[in-house]
Amino acid sequence: MRIISTDKAPAAVGPYSQAVEHDGIVYVSGQIPLNPVTGTVPEGMEEQTRQALDNLKNVIEASGSSMDKVLKVTLFITDMSLFPQVNSVYAEFFDSNRPARSCIAAASLPKGVMIEVDAIASV
Repeated sequence: MRIISTDKAPAAVGPYSQAVEHDGIVYVSGQIPLNPVTGTVPEGMEEQTRQALDNLKNVIEASGSSMDKVLKVTLFITDMSLFPQVNSVYAEFFDSNRPARSCIAAASLPKGVMIEVDAIASV
């Protein structure tokens, strides 16, 4: 087992890792749209989705993998009426590779954000 950590995504703020790789599979913890440099959260669902997916991408790349090797994504969003905006940005990150995906409505998320995303990828 190998612990993955990068300063290009928000640091883990509890007893967990940004990601863990085991037997060629990387399990990425939920990434919220927190800018790892400024500590700010962007406004709007599209901007928050883009930041959360940027954070996810940075953790995946720190593991030695890439977005085209993502097998499964889980989205947690606080307002399902904004799902079309999420899909629009999501398609920018998963152009040719279309991983399996779940989307779950969440009553609330850390720091009051609108989206959190986690993933499983091959390395």
